[in-house]
Amino acid sequence: MRIITGKYKGRHFEIPRSFKARPTTDFAKENLFNVLRGYLDFEDAHALDLFSGTGSITLELLSRGCSRVVSVEKDPFHYRVIEEFLYRLGDENAFLIRGDVFKFLSTVHEQFNLIFADPPYTLPNISDLPDLILERDLLLPSGLFILEHGKRDDFKNHPRFVEHRAYGSVNFSFFQ
Repeated sequence: MRIITGKYKGRHFEIPRSFKARPTTDFAKENLFNVLRGYLDFEDAHALDLFSGTGSITLELLSRGCSRVVSVEKDPFHYRVIEEFLYRLGDENAFLIRGDVFKFLSTVHEQFNLIFADPPYTLPNISDLPDLILERDLLLPSGLFILEHGKRDDFKNHPRFVEHRAYGSVNFSFFQ
């Protein structure tokens, strides 16, 4: 896994073979961040990375200048891997939380410029995530929520849906 651009551009992190999560592909991640430049000034932004998995999105957000990146990951092994990556990066703007995303969302009282969620594509209640996040008022007024999902999920009829992008089998739905 590599960081595409920013102050940590080109840094590589090896994902253990025993890792269960599928990282967002470099192709999809690069295209996503190209689109995000039109929505968000990363400099000094506050971001939330839910279902952090490999930490790939967290690392990219830090590299691009976010002043605060909160990452939530439940799996203990994945958490330790992300913790090691963040330690090696040495960026003090990262805040890693080991816990259930849904419990975290029910207690957090912070607002973010960007919320990114990459749940398992088979998560039974994946379609509840946009409402859960948007109704909790976790986004700043000009903030953006991005949900990564499989092709079987369609959010185009959601009242706060903005756009959909697909890169191979990776789909991103944007909400404001």
